[in-house]
Amino acid sequence: MPAPNDEKPEEPGSGKDRRDFLKGAAAAAALGVGGVAAGGLLGGQQAQAFPQQTGLPPIGAEIPCSCLAINTPLQIRTSLVSVDFRGGIKVRVDVNPDDPVNSVRLRVVGHRVSAELPGGAGMDQGGGTITIEQNDIDVDAKSLLKLTQRFPPRYEQIMVLSFTMTIDQPEGLLRRAGIQSRKAYEPLVLTTKDPAMLVGKLTQFPPRGDLYQLQNPVDLVLPDDPDTTIATIQKFPVKVGGL
Repeated sequence: MPAPNDEKPEEPGSGKDRRDFLKGAAAAAALGVGGVAAGGLLGGQQAQAFPQQTGLPPIGAEIPCSCLAINTPLQIRTSLVSVDFRGGIKVRVDVNPDDPVNSVRLRVVGHRVSAELPGGAGMDQGGGTITIEQNDIDVDAKSLLKLTQRFPPRYEQIMVLSFTMTIDQPEGLLRRAGIQSRKAYEPLVLTTKDPAMLVGKLTQFPPRGDLYQLQNPVDLVLPDDPDTTIATIQKFPVKVGGL
């Protein structure tokens, strides 16, 4: 018989074994969870399958933005006027197959801005309005949003725009520019000879009143006479903000 003070050996399945087992299980579980998390953060297949994790907007999203271009110089033959354009643009986010991880394509689904021409009593420009509107459906989306830096995030947005410019009540302005209108108040309709390219450097998207700059002057021509430049937008300093 064992002495009264002798310790009784631990039987299998006793408290000590259970404590050891639970400690080991907890450590294994913690290691397993950490391993899964680290795998996800280090770019596993599941993480790479979702481009929005890079800070880019989700594919299919439609994003409307306001546009404000103050003191935009517009040259119509020999006449130079400065006007303020107000309006908006809406884009739809598409996959960019050339670089699906760091960029998306932006399809223009709505673009319209307008400005009042200087005019009034005693002025030979005659007033009127200028409206810039998207030419047609943006079938071949060339506009891009690129992530240029991840931390902190920085973007470059390149907007490639073809549009129609309509000048209503242009008689005074055209007379000053040496152009004879066929009718007294017939609108003058022009179209871009080559697409305009606007570039913005952003720290967030959608933008928040960020300034976009025109990369090259935009010539506007008559639709039936593409070789004769009627007007030129020399600069288009437009502030764009998400709605």
